[in-house]
Amino acid sequence: MRDISFGQYYPVESFVHKMDARAKLLLTILYIVMVFFASNYSSYVFLLALLLLTILLSNIKIRLVLKSVKAILYLVIFTAILNLIFVNSGNVLVSFWKITITDDGIGLAIKMAARLLLLVMGTSILTLTTTPVDLTSAIESLLKPLTLLHFPSHELALIMSIALRFIPILMDEADRIMKAQKARGADFESGGIFNRAKALVPILIPLLISAFKRAEDLSLAMDSRCYSGSKGRTKMKVLKFTYRDLVSALVYLAFFALILVDKYVFLGLF
Repeated sequence: MRDISFGQYYPVESFVHKMDARAKLLLTILYIVMVFFASNYSSYVFLLALLLLTILLSNIKIRLVLKSVKAILYLVIFTAILNLIFVNSGNVLVSFWKITITDDGIGLAIKMAARLLLLVMGTSILTLTTTPVDLTSAIESLLKPLTLLHFPSHELALIMSIALRFIPILMDEADRIMKAQKARGADFESGGIFNRAKALVPILIPLLISAFKRAEDLSLAMDSRCYSGSKGRTKMKVLKFTYRDLVSALVYLAFFALILVDKYVFLGLF
């Protein structure tokens, strides 16, 4: 569980770290849109190249990004198997009992697995290169026009930031509880999947209690510091767009154009 990198910040000096948090958030959304627009193998190659370029410019060790895949590895495998079994269009390659595997099923399984992996690795870079405080400010700034409709943009941004920050904290807490239970003779590795699921109950209950206790402590700390929402609050660090954001936006838009051309102009050729 400690290998999960989503929600953790990796402090280094890099091109991506110095970008405006709003730009990184918007470009991450654009990246997600590109992933769902990709339909050909060449489009996934473009996305992989963009991901590797972003990792290189962020000065993050690639193993940290790959760690984020561990959390969804079983989901990726399960999704690929479902596509292999239930997609019956295309040329039949293997047929046994009631299971038929076709070339379309294999192609769709590969594309869906690649889509999930690219989504998780791409979004993990956002939290690895952006502090929770900057991410909160970015979300609040982007949602600020909705305040005209009395939308609580600041409170929503704060909730999302706290949730992201609590992910690694709760993972560490769960790891400590599991080690304590193992020291008392608990067994989490033997038996079938149902026995293992039942063995997790002694972990979930103290983890929930700890989470509520941390939330209560956080609320008391905010009250003691006279926190009353966004009204009258100022920023210690003012977000500003720089040339880095412009260059990054142009690069991402260029890759988006490549994917659109690959999808609608060269559809079926690659």
